Amino acid sequence: MMDWIPIVLVTFKALVLGVGMFFAIKWHYDQGKKADEKRAVLRSVVKVAAVFVLLLVGLVLVTFALAKMLGLDLTYP
Repeated sequence: MMDWIPIVLVTFKALVLGVGMFFAIKWHYDQGKKADEKRAVLRSVVKVAAVFVLLLVGLVLVTFALAKMLGLDLTYP
């Protein structure tokens, strides 16, 4: 007898991802229609990119600090 749990969960996952992709595409399409707000969209993209880079640098610094605190050797051969 076949287990029904994987069938139900995979079907549910596919349905949720499909609905999410539909609404993501619809939202981006609607945002593209707003031609006069292109500067605002560009500004928000730059802000998100800057926050991402700052978080990435912070993560690297925390990783190296934690590795040094634990006594790991991080010298480049």
